[in-house]
Amino acid sequence: MTAKQLSIFLENRSGRLHEVTDVLGRAGINIRALSLADTSDFGILRLIVDKPDEAYRILRNSGFTVRESDVLAVEVSDQPGGLAKVLEIFRNGGINVEYMYAFVEKSGKNAIVIFRTEDISRSSNLLSEHGVSQIEGEKLYKM
Repeated sequence: MTAKQLSIFLENRSGRLHEVTDVLGRAGINIRALSLADTSDFGILRLIVDKPDEAYRILRNSGFTVRESDVLAVEVSDQPGGLAKVLEIFRNGGINVEYMYAFVEKSGKNAIVIFRTEDISRSSNLLSEHGVSQIEGEKLYKM
């Protein structure tokens, strides 16, 4: 049960982040979650948007270097130790978490965390085996 994430590679210069958000905004695409990591020369903007296929096409056509990848949207108990319990499942299953970030809204009493792991399919299966809820992409994009 995966969701689509867009990764946009940006030169680390003033205004470049605005260009991405402006292109998406003018196209009526809503950003639901994001993460930005940078070095001195470039950054990687990771996005969950409400219309990932359309956003991918628009960004590509606007000259951005963009990549699509699968991630897991996981409901994490919004209490002390909630995230640790999910990470323990990955640790015990020998799964490496490459990165993670939070989604913009909660699902009931749970927080939503986006995970990219080294093995998405196996990670999803492990979470299911342990009763951890995951949110499918189409539902996630509409939140």
